[in-house]
Amino acid sequence: MSNRALLEVIALDAEDAVAARTGGADRLELVTDMAADGLTPSRETYARIRAAVDIPLRVMLRLADGFLAGTPAAADALVQVAQGLRAEGADEFVLGFLDETGDPDLVTVERLMVALDGCRWTFHRAIDHAADRDSLRKQLADLPGLDTYLTGGSPAGVDDGLPTLLAEAARGGEPGYEPRLLVGGGLRLDHVPALRTAGVDAFHIGGAARPGGWDGPVAADAVRQWRAALDA
Repeated sequence: MSNRALLEVIALDAEDAVAARTGGADRLELVTDMAADGLTPSRETYARIRAAVDIPLRVMLRLADGFLAGTPAAADALVQVAQGLRAEGADEFVLGFLDETGDPDLVTVERLMVALDGCRWTFHRAIDHAADRDSLRKQLADLPGLDTYLTGGSPAGVDDGLPTLLAEAARGGEPGYEPRLLVGGGLRLDHVPALRTAGVDAFHIGGAARPGGWDGPVAADAVRQWRAALDA
């Protein structure tokens, strides 16, 4: 069995997707509006990216900045968006919501599970803002399709979160820790050796794939540098 690490790259459009794929990305996270830390792209954007590349696409389900689902009407809107993306052919997703106390918003997440109908999904960096990471994992453990946690280990990202990430990597297979650990959030190439040594096999980059910042496109060469580091 290959121990090749998974490299997931954020894509905003088809141009990003093609560059990321060319550079060696295994999967894309599709978002819009990175000023709000990534919101749900349109069905049309999804369709253009799906037509442009043949690698897996995980689509963000999030309509407003922050980790609260908002009003019941906002949650209704999110469910409708999820249903629309499913109708467009999307079959992998990224989501995560907390309530006002920092516990997982199970009502909203479980409503989305119905719309996703068994699709695989990532619980994103909302875990880094949770009141209790371990409790959150155990509360979500039986949800269908949850196969990944995207986390920096801390709200501030990997620099601060590295000890947490290494500790969680060591717990793989325990109840609540079966989903794959996908490390992202201020991730740098110099973090990779310690994470790989700890058994982490999935990495997520956004700005690191864009030498010109978020106003510029994904650069295939930047992605290629990460692919080489992960394969070393």
